Amino acid sequence: MTSVKESPYYKDAIQEINYPFGDYYLFENFVVAEVKEDIVFNWKDHAKQVVEELTNLYDHNGKEVVYISNRVNNYSVVPSDWIHFFRFSYSLKGYAIVTQKKGKSWSNSLLEKMFMRNQMQTFLDLEDAIEWANELGNKPKKYRSVI
Repeated sequence: MTSVKESPYYKDAIQEINYPFGDYYLFENFVVAEVKEDIVFNWKDHAKQVVEELTNLYDHNGKEVVYISNRVNNYSVVPSDWIHFFRFSYSLKGYAIVTQKKGKSWSNSLLEKMFMRNQMQTFLDLEDAIEWANELGNKPKKYRSVI
């Protein structure tokens, strides 16, 4: 698995934020997260801080951002903590997980999918996830007709 820093996309990052539990690479329409080895990623200790900072930096509640979890390290996510994310009215345009097909990370991504309310995809390659994120970012907005 390739880290963003080792990819050709790194040069396009607008900003890099480093936390003790992971590194976040901000792009125009998406964020790539790389959580560190053996972290149990949860709302209270990790996600709340990230969401608040990204909300301020992107100047909205996330509705225009695709979040890519690039799982270059082995870590766990508390999937039920997604409830906190939605309780505070945060949203995402899409959520992608980049992982290897075999192993715990793949099965964890399937479990997380049950808790998501928006576009979610699992990829085996960071490049495919970024392409998908850019496609979501460029989709024309659909408006309901009032007539």
